[in-house]
Amino acid sequence: MIRLPAILASILSLSALSVGHAEDWPMLGGRPDRNMVSSEKGLPTTWEGGAKKPQKNIRWIADLGRATFGNPVISGGRVFIGTDQDTPGSNEQRGVLKCFSEKDGKLLWRVTHEKLHNPGEDDGTVGICSTPCVSGEQIYYVSNRGELVCRSVKDGTEIWLLDMRAKLGISANQASSSSPLVVGPLVYVVTGNGADYKTGKVKNPTAPSFLAVDRTSGQIAWQDNSPGSHILTGQWGSPSYGLVDGQAQVAFPGGDGWLYSFEALTGKLLWKFNCKAHEKPAANGEPETTFQLLAAPVFAGHRVFIAIGEPEASSGPGALRCLDARQRGDVTKTAEMWRLGDKDFNDSISTVALHEGLLYAVDAPGFFHCIDADSGQHHWTHDLKANVWGSPLVADGRVYVQIADGAIVMFATGREKRLLGTNASLNDLAHGTPVAANSVLYLTGQKHLYAIAAEK
Repeated sequence: MIRLPAILASILSLSALSVGHAEDWPMLGGRPDRNMVSSEKGLPTTWEGGAKKPQKNIRWIADLGRATFGNPVISGGRVFIGTDQDTPGSNEQRGVLKCFSEKDGKLLWRVTHEKLHNPGEDDGTVGICSTPCVSGEQIYYVSNRGELVCRSVKDGTEIWLLDMRAKLGISANQASSSSPLVVGPLVYVVTGNGADYKTGKVKNPTAPSFLAVDRTSGQIAWQDNSPGSHILTGQWGSPSYGLVDGQAQVAFPGGDGWLYSFEALTGKLLWKFNCKAHEKPAANGEPETTFQLLAAPVFAGHRVFIAIGEPEASSGPGALRCLDARQRGDVTKTAEMWRLGDKDFNDSISTVALHEGLLYAVDAPGFFHCIDADSGQHHWTHDLKANVWGSPLVADGRVYVQIADGAIVMFATGREKRLLGTNASLNDLAHGTPVAANSVLYLTGQKHLYAIAAEK
């Protein structure tokens, strides 16, 4: 057993947050606060290439599966990404985790997970959607079967596996996709417990929605089922970490539209906020929309930024909020520092990027926003003329946004709008989030992963 003072020292230490090389991108958002900002320099703004043939500024292209919905992570000279079955001539569906060489895109290893018995309902028609998290010599991810898995980064050997369906009674809606968060000795994850695909009712409301697990043994440290029977559809969000006035807290986006923040070590609830508070109940008493929290909350000092929405739902009264994480209890009426909504911001499943006092955010219908982080004042908005599910990336003085038709749109950072260009040369791209590490820009297509770097 790890003594409490040792755990506390580990969590509060900034060194505990450093889980890879200085310029690696080892988890969703790059760091535990989930802020989509990279310190990379020298990234390209132009590139050309087909699905198989690298051309201008394309270092390598790696084959994925038939459909990919997660993002790559980069650590220790390796690139990891979840996808689905890629065996030629086989119609069998599987979840697949792949590991590539960062240098040349060579496949180093792959592991697979069988599909569940009712793939259309339990784990969808896709593979592994979870963006992995690398910490030290281990990689953590959620499989398509609702398993929290720890493997060796060297060869993919399984270290431990927690079957959240069998052990905790979890029942996912269509897919399990949470990206694990490792801070100190614990790994945090949204379990994916959801409503029944056909009936819309939560099969097991007592099953946990939020989980903290010992990163070494896979033993459960604490769990919480706060969303209970109020989960609207599924739970596909990911937790984030912040140190607020010396208090280590982990915020979990709930499938009921509430954001919950817990004491990182003990699981004691610190505060909760109803992110659907702006909605008007329908005449039948049901929620106005099924919008929930898929975007990862972003910590910045004592503030948390979060947007609300749902994929494939009709556009509606979305909201982007700035919350005060210093408050305690049900803070729905008191913690909101500012909110954008109504005509200013639509529904969104994208994580925001905060850089030099400016918040960059995109909503699902495709409007890109530059917002003053302190006041919530709009500096500028741009219509991308395509839906967006991925998140913006700030790197090298630019904001990169990947839109639904496969183009990458680039803006200069700053209070004045400067569109730098649009690159649509890669016809495999769709919904995704650009990632930067070690002077390379990574773009994820449905079937291919592109490593883009300026030619020397």
